[in-house]
Amino acid sequence: MEREKIRELIAGMTLEEKAGMCSGDDFWHTKAVERLGIPRSMVSDGPHGLRKQDQEGDHLGVNDSITAVCYPTGCATAASFDVDLVGKLGEALGESGQAEELSVILGPAVNIKRSPLCGRNFEYYSEDPYLAGKIAASYIRGVQSKNVGTSIKHYLGNNQETRRLTVDTRIDERTLREIYLPAFEEAVKKSKPWTVMGSYNKVNGEHTVESKRFLTDILRDEWGFDGYVVSDWGAVCDRVEGIRAGLDLEMPSSNGMRDQQIVEAVRNGSLDEKLVDRAVENILNIVFRFMENKDPNAEFDREKHHKYAGEVAKECIVLLKNDGVLPIDFTKKKVAFIGKYADTPRFQGGGSSHITCHKVTGALEAAKELGLDGNIIYAKGYEDEKDETDEKLLSEAVEAARNADVAVIFAGLPDAFESEGFDRKHMRMPDCQNLLISEVAKVQPNVVVVLHNGSPVEMPWVSEVKGIVESYLGGENIGIAQAEILSGKANPSGKLPETFPKKLSDNPSYLNFPGEGDVVEYKEGIFVGYRYYDMKEMDVLFPFGHGLSYTEFTYANLKVSKDNFNDTEEVTVTLDVTNSGSMEGSEVVQLYVSDVKSKVIRPVKELKGFSKVKLAPGETKTVSFTLDQRSFAYYETAISDWFVESGEFEILAGSSSRDIRLKTTVTVTGTKKIPVTYTIDTPMIDVMEDPRAIKLAEPIIEAGKMDSLDVSEGEGMGAAAEEMAEAGMLFSPLRNVLSFGNGTMDPKRLQQIVDEMNKQ
Repeated sequence: MEREKIRELIAGMTLEEKAGMCSGDDFWHTKAVERLGIPRSMVSDGPHGLRKQDQEGDHLGVNDSITAVCYPTGCATAASFDVDLVGKLGEALGESGQAEELSVILGPAVNIKRSPLCGRNFEYYSEDPYLAGKIAASYIRGVQSKNVGTSIKHYLGNNQETRRLTVDTRIDERTLREIYLPAFEEAVKKSKPWTVMGSYNKVNGEHTVESKRFLTDILRDEWGFDGYVVSDWGAVCDRVEGIRAGLDLEMPSSNGMRDQQIVEAVRNGSLDEKLVDRAVENILNIVFRFMENKDPNAEFDREKHHKYAGEVAKECIVLLKNDGVLPIDFTKKKVAFIGKYADTPRFQGGGSSHITCHKVTGALEAAKELGLDGNIIYAKGYEDEKDETDEKLLSEAVEAARNADVAVIFAGLPDAFESEGFDRKHMRMPDCQNLLISEVAKVQPNVVVVLHNGSPVEMPWVSEVKGIVESYLGGENIGIAQAEILSGKANPSGKLPETFPKKLSDNPSYLNFPGEGDVVEYKEGIFVGYRYYDMKEMDVLFPFGHGLSYTEFTYANLKVSKDNFNDTEEVTVTLDVTNSGSMEGSEVVQLYVSDVKSKVIRPVKELKGFSKVKLAPGETKTVSFTLDQRSFAYYETAISDWFVESGEFEILAGSSSRDIRLKTTVTVTGTKKIPVTYTIDTPMIDVMEDPRAIKLAEPIIEAGKMDSLDVSEGEGMGAAAEEMAEAGMLFSPLRNVLSFGNGTMDPKRLQQIVDEMNKQ
């Protein structure tokens, strides 16, 4: 429906009806106004599968929902580094949403993985905002291509579960702009999600769902968002203030209480009714967009979607380590499948995204389906309800491993270790599983560990095993993907969307997570994930972007379309990638940019492009990237804008953040200026950056020479005395000429010169 017609509808509504539209009818529906032909519409959880509840609703996944298909969770799909794949996954979800008459799927969740301990990391994509933004934008395009909306969440700064309803997240402006806003920005600008979900927490003392700056100034005015903003369920504090800020829809129903607050505020003159009209217009725009584009022929073929979930999972699995043990020839080797998760895998997280699955296929069942089970023996190994060693199960597992050629241990984090609603206490796997792995490794030299987890884990046994496969939480058909990867029927191609540190205390947020009381300070600033580990030159367990293959890839011919250009120009970067091995495979080429010498503190390098390319043995393909101004910029708070500092930048191409294969250098000229105000306290080193200022400051420089450090006083110090003299001059404030210029410069003349410098 056109906006003008929607406004005509609103003109015919009573104030009470308009206020009522601004909150839910129940847990999942918007309100209807039958006399005006305004229908109600349904929203549903479902970042990786539908959690549609037909009866009593809840937001923690406690009550039953319809049978649906659980796809790989966000942590896994980001590991695919494949925007096309994620777009097709979105199409599948949109198709099922149409069949179930859902106007909006509540996802994707794009909060940055600040700490491995966040209980909801399994839903989130990455520690890197560029990757998270690209994956989110593709997901949104896919879902919405089926005329079902998305609700990108949780906007903003919702990076922990501890006190998530009340915590005040303190983030400086540059860090907000460079780390925590860009994934939302990319998705909103490029894919236009129908809705945005405001988070529970505060940011810098202000409830996000009551922040005009975040909901209107940035989201709508800067980024051009034109859908409706919905609160996270139960996030509203001051409903009237939310209307003013740009919060359109409160969920769930307030049973009329907050609707009445809106009515009273309009009638007593403290709230402009036009703001209520604006909120209603935003909501109805989306309600009618879905209703007018419903597909009556849409079908939700659960068996078809189950099979597709396995295809997606294959692209998401990351091979972390392989000392010649993989792939396994199941026809020639006796293989012990050990661990509960071989039979009943952990494939999704707990909470609002928990899916009632069509069916679940584990690796043991998948091996039978693929005809690989002839030489497989199975031992359960452990229970996961409690972290306790069952000696009988442990003994059976060790014996099975002893009598096999290869032992594959299916391990990971139980539901009780990570879920929405609480954060992890540590980064360890259950002690009983760690013991199992070590005991098996004592009797079997060929051990592969297959992990099921939504976030990094410590691996005290990393040197004791020959293979490590990261499945993440790979959806209800993870077993088929695992079996095909282990057997070599499929070639692993996933890459880590986050760094695996060696231990929790290595993480940059360690000293400030989850904060003190209701305040958490992001003191690590922009140094999140690999940005921190690279700057610290710190060893990690597995770096960001890491992932092995059963074949080898060779990089060559890195070229940039221009090697000297202004920041207003786009440049193209190309390189050739060759499959130099003997098996078909896909490589994720990663492009990083590094500011060679910056006046501000910047990361060593930042991801600015990636491309997944499939290659037959011996095949070569040219991969192309486009770099724009943002690729070289940092956020400069002095101008409230992105700023490119003129100078040299390295373009780095690699297979991971720590495996850079090719690099070249370009020179970029920044076209924006940072305003400078000189005072008598300005040090000479800052004056010398501007040729015009230097010329005007010549009288000060000449007077200051009379007091240049007497190098003879440093007799015996050699070069150190010269360094002292140079430093003394560079770091001296202009006012020092009054103290040490032997009276050749008076205060009035000094201030006149400074004033002239500022005029220029």
